[in-house]
Formats: sequence, C-alpha cells, structure tokens
Amino acid sequence: MQQEKEWPACPVEITLMLIGDKWKVLILRDLMPGTKRFGELKRSIGSVSQKVLTAQLRDMEEKGLVNRRVYAEVPPRVEYSLTDLGKSLKPILDAMRAWGEGYKAHVS
Repeated sequence: MQQEKEWPACPVEITLMLIGDKWKVLILRDLMPGTKRFGELKRSIGSVSQKVLTAQLRDMEEKGLVNRRVYAEVPPRVEYSLTDLGKSLKPILDAMRAWGEGYKAHVS
C-alpha cells in the first residue's frame, strides 16, 4: 500500500484513485453479494478482457479491497472476495445506483 504522504490531500481524489476505473466499480458490484471465481466475474462483467480483469483484480488486491484465494487443485481454482475494507464501499455503490436510477428516470 502507498504511504500516507503519497496520497492526495482530497479524500474524493483518494476514493477515485482506488475505484475510479469503470471495471473496478463493476468488480465491486459483482463481489458485494459474495465470493466468485474468475470465470464467473468475467461473465458477469461482460466485455472486459481477461488481461484487464486480471490487472484490475491484482491492483485491488494490492490496495486491500479484494482477497484472492488459490486452491491447490488441478486445474487450479481461484476465488475472489471483498475484504472488510472493500465491503465498506457498499454505501457508495448504493448511492451510485440510486443516482443512476434517478438520472435514467429524469432523462427518459
């Protein structure tokens, strides 16, 4: 994780640094209900490439938002879940969903 002195002064900017990417928000959305395997995540998100999804998950793991668990099986099974810190973003995602629904209703 980054040292505190490297973080921007603005808390909104910090939040955007952590989840501002389109794919990260969708990963958070899809992991909120519980643990998923890589293939399940890829299918639920849709048009994301395997390379991009892997990079986003690694970054979120480094930042402490996602847990990655590898099972010693053949073929290997990898599962992703949210950490407590990742789960703490639920009110933000709920607010984004509510705002998006309101906006859609407003412009329709």
